[in-house]
Amino acid sequence: MAVTGHLAGGPGELVAVDLPAGEHWLDVLGDLWWRGVSVMPIEHRLAAREKRALVRLARPAVVVTTEGSTVFAEPAPADPVRAAAVVATSGTGGRPRLAELPRPALETALARSNAAIAAAADEPWLAVLSPAHIGGFLVYLREAALGTPVAAHSRFQPEALDGTGSAYASVVPTMVRWLVQARARLEGVTLLVGGGPLTPELRDAAAGLGARVVETYGLTEACGGVAYDGQPLRGTELRIADEGEIQLRGPTVMEGYRHDPGATARAFTLDGWLRTGDVGTLDSEGGLTVHGRRDEVILSGGENVWPGEVERALAEHSKVDAVAVAGRPDEEWGEHVAAWVVPASEDDPPTLEELREHCRERLARFKSPKELFLVRELPKTPSGKLQRAALVP
Repeated sequence: MAVTGHLAGGPGELVAVDLPAGEHWLDVLGDLWWRGVSVMPIEHRLAAREKRALVRLARPAVVVTTEGSTVFAEPAPADPVRAAAVVATSGTGGRPRLAELPRPALETALARSNAAIAAAADEPWLAVLSPAHIGGFLVYLREAALGTPVAAHSRFQPEALDGTGSAYASVVPTMVRWLVQARARLEGVTLLVGGGPLTPELRDAAAGLGARVVETYGLTEACGGVAYDGQPLRGTELRIADEGEIQLRGPTVMEGYRHDPGATARAFTLDGWLRTGDVGTLDSEGGLTVHGRRDEVILSGGENVWPGEVERALAEHSKVDAVAVAGRPDEEWGEHVAAWVVPASEDDPPTLEELREHCRERLARFKSPKELFLVRELPKTPSGKLQRAALVP
């Protein structure tokens, strides 16, 4: 797909872009970025109804699609200061919101990311995530903002990274598993892994193929990753607040949610820290360990069980290809642990007894699953994040 010529939109006006991933995105984003036009990437794989809801909320001046551009008569007022990009949150916890990310915040995020991984601006990147989500968007933006050479792919295929040599790529854990299964040659490749927990075994397997693996923690509201391998990026402050919630502040934090002052107010503490909704701990040297979403903790017999911890243990079982864990009502204990498993082989799926035995030496007894559901796939957002709330028996 070729996109030529200047797109409509003036400085500070918002242009929504509904195009599939690929090289044409580099042209579009470069044009808008250099003219000071704000951009809102729309996930091309969403249903038409979902796209309309985002457009109604954002009120862009223009929507760019594969069929052409639509200009709106009553867009939101142009605001060149508040947001160079408007990016939808992942929606793992419900309705997505639109984070307004200023140009200085985005530029700082790119610069601090490069510093953390010792990447030069002219070293190549591979764009294999959707530009509609912050991890993918920042890779595409590197070409426009930093002059970084970016090779954009319409969809992820393990061979895209096989034998590429020195390059950087942002990926999700599922992609790492596919690379390991394909035995891709990853010498010189740096994988920035976000969007979910990565098991030590999978990390070691990718490293065994030559990759340098960097686990990232971040969120759309802070321009993506704010901690790499547990260490906060320069200028980012982290603290652990009530009930273990991770809170942060720094130069990459959003202005707020577009056209949603109530949600914006709830997102920040009275003293200006961003509430992440995630729970974690900081060690004596400021290293961050993330346990999971605060609203996903399983309360079983007065004990807190974090789904991610159980998922990492179950993922080590040879009969498990993918797994998700959530709480289910329990008359005696309040909740118990349930596991949704995609078997490595449909002909030989794991049994509940096998999984509980597997957990015996890895987890406390109350953390082991008491229910097992065998499924063909797990519910995911378009960016590849698990939708835990969509798990059903």
